Amino acid sequence: MNLAMIGLGMVAATHLNAIKANTKGLTLRGVCSRDAGKAAAFIKAHMPDAVDSVRIYNSVDEIAGDAAIDFVIVATPPNARADIIGKLVAAGKHILLEKPIERDWKAASAIVEQCEAAGVTLGIVFQHRAREVSQKLRALLGSGDTGPIRVAEIAVPWWRAQSYYDEPGRGTYGRDGGGVLISQAIHTMDLALSFTGAVKKVQAMARTSALHSMEAEDFVTAGLDFESGAIGSLTASTASYPGAAESITLHCEHVSVCLKSGKLELHWQDGRTETIGEDMASGGGADPMAFTHEWHQAVIEDFADAIRSGRPPIAPGREALAVHRLIDALALSSRAERAVTLSELDKTHD
Repeated sequence: MNLAMIGLGMVAATHLNAIKANTKGLTLRGVCSRDAGKAAAFIKAHMPDAVDSVRIYNSVDEIAGDAAIDFVIVATPPNARADIIGKLVAAGKHILLEKPIERDWKAASAIVEQCEAAGVTLGIVFQHRAREVSQKLRALLGSGDTGPIRVAEIAVPWWRAQSYYDEPGRGTYGRDGGGVLISQAIHTMDLALSFTGAVKKVQAMARTSALHSMEAEDFVTAGLDFESGAIGSLTASTASYPGAAESITLHCEHVSVCLKSGKLELHWQDGRTETIGEDMASGGGADPMAFTHEWHQAVIEDFADAIRSGRPPIAPGREALAVHRLIDALALSSRAERAVTLSELDKTHD
């Protein structure tokens, strides 16, 4: 299968390393950037042996018109998505989209509905779902041995230096759609929701700390009521120097489990303890790209298999809307300084 990449920002090198390591016969046919010179330099730096074989597309239209392209990885800022996706959908190209889908739940929903109406497979790069320990926890919860989830604790104590937010547009509503929630914590929140099910009600405080000069929030704390009857908490920050691994702790009827980066710890109420996996870097510190490309590789390979077989990818666009909806509810709760039910959002979404 042949693929193309649109957008050559911070995460592009991770995608390229993932593509180079793939075991599914995937070939990078070409890349596209607003700056053709940047695209050429990117290929020269990361794939010097492929300078003559990887095409530099001058526009999204050229990718849409290339019949050899099976799917496209889109890694542009969120505010640049709508036009790009419209052209790819019209050409019937399947799309693997870097998170977030768009800047808010309503815009994200429009993209998902557009792809579904055209029969285009839309996958979202939520690579935390592809971690081996994440899949083992999902299987354990599905086995019934844990009993129901009663309490969920979600923590993202990350750090970003001011230089990170000095990049034009970063941490703004116009380009990114917000701060720590939609740009960093979204990964952990999506993974947590895939275990817990939907949130029903939130009460949140989102603020910008004195540690950063930026438009959107760098600190959020919230209480959560889940549709299942479970309760929980969320803390998300890029103001927690020096940064630590994100974690999801689930207190179930028979066991408490803590998923922390690449390690899963289980404390059974009968006294047994288990540890699966090992600590791994996840980009929570000053270097946001300090993590392995293997998770992206798993997502890309899964997406290719999904296209071949006609099944949904590991993180389908429709499922990814849940975390967007939660983020919007948290932001609304903070602005309104009150508890918010997620069903309130439906009143503003036609």
